Amino acid sequence: MGVSYFAVATSLIGLVGDYLFDDRMLKDRTATDKVAAEISHLYTSGQADKLQPILESHGGDMNGRLMLLDETGKVQLDSFSQLNGSRLELPEVISILSMGKTADYGVHELTGDGQRTWLDYLKPYNPNSEWVSYCSSALTKNGVIYGVLLYSAPVEDMMQRLSSLQSRMILYFLLAAVAAMVIALFFSRVLTKPLATLTRSIQRMGRGDFSVRVPVKGSSEIRRLSETFNTMSEKLEMLDTSRNQFVSNASHELKTPLATMKILLEGIIYQPEMDAELRTEFLTDINREIDRLNSIISDLLTLVSVDSKAMRLKRTTFSLAQVITDTARLLQPVAERNHQELKLVINDKCEMYADCAKLTQVCYNLMENALKYTQEGGSIRVRLIRSGRDAVFTVSDNGPGIPKEDQAHIFDRFYRVDKARSRDTGGTGLGLSIVHQMVLMHGGSISVESEEGAGSTFTVELPIHQG
Repeated sequence: MGVSYFAVATSLIGLVGDYLFDDRMLKDRTATDKVAAEISHLYTSGQADKLQPILESHGGDMNGRLMLLDETGKVQLDSFSQLNGSRLELPEVISILSMGKTADYGVHELTGDGQRTWLDYLKPYNPNSEWVSYCSSALTKNGVIYGVLLYSAPVEDMMQRLSSLQSRMILYFLLAAVAAMVIALFFSRVLTKPLATLTRSIQRMGRGDFSVRVPVKGSSEIRRLSETFNTMSEKLEMLDTSRNQFVSNASHELKTPLATMKILLEGIIYQPEMDAELRTEFLTDINREIDRLNSIISDLLTLVSVDSKAMRLKRTTFSLAQVITDTARLLQPVAERNHQELKLVINDKCEMYADCAKLTQVCYNLMENALKYTQEGGSIRVRLIRSGRDAVFTVSDNGPGIPKEDQAHIFDRFYRVDKARSRDTGGTGLGLSIVHQMVLMHGGSISVESEEGAGSTFTVELPIHQG
């Protein structure tokens, strides 16, 4: 920032310096060219006696010194009458006599180390130095240079103004730079403090602390960043909690059938004289627990496959109405055993272009759940309609319903509203989660509406995508 301020200051001072020098040069050149035009015919006609008064008069009016030099650079006339006969080897004279210029201008420091230009205002001004400007104009006849009119004048006042301007501008820019740095540091602190807090929070999160939150304040960008971080942190915390809960539930679900089988097997081992009928009952229970264990493992593998994106849809064209009818036929014996009514209302065949096996599992799980959790003698109503380009499949029952606080978690893995009852009926808490994932894979949606004591309704909307 300091470099940029210095560059700006130098540029501005340079512009002002250019203006001052250009203005002075224009005035001196205009005046010198006017005098050169006036004396040119007198000089060429040999009327030298008339030139001296003219030079003295115009030199006084111009507050400077006028000298007439011949083609060799020798002074023929001097308004101060001091350098007559002297040869001047000034750059402003040489540029006309040797290089063919018609006019030139320069500034010199007489007590210094030679010629200097206006750029030297960047150096400290020396009040003891004598500054003088030289303005030269060619005297020509028929395109041939035969002399030079040289005008010199002191320019200490201009150099003093430049030095004063330099000092003031440098002071102003230093003050501005200091003020800008103070303001920048203040705002930088204000802006970086939330970022530093956010960085520390991210580091804590990297160490596994997902409960960290950052205060939401500051500008709109910082506020949005903080809000986004807190949202991400909450989701990660929920994900970590769900993961821990999932591991705990999975371990418990796998341990339960194993523990049951171990007890039953120990009974068989340590009672060699066990009654044959009791032994058969024990083995039947073991076989049932093995089936339960196999079901849990299959469901877990299904979810892992979905999570890892390894599961792919094998789309074919089929009738969703036929799938629902076939599933109802399979579950009809269960309904009859429990004296339940399983009623189908199908308004459209809903020819689908989807994965038949996965949607069969969706239908089976929802209808089996309705039968499983509806009291004996209850009724289950399955309905299929077509709504635009979607198939809408609903399963309603008049069972105990789902408490409102549990409805948001009904599709979570291993989540059960009535854990004791679900174990009695063989539930693992994975069925609805699998249904949810498979519906999402098809680009559909699933929702639940329920009221305690009035039953539940699961609604699945699936895009038909006819092939």
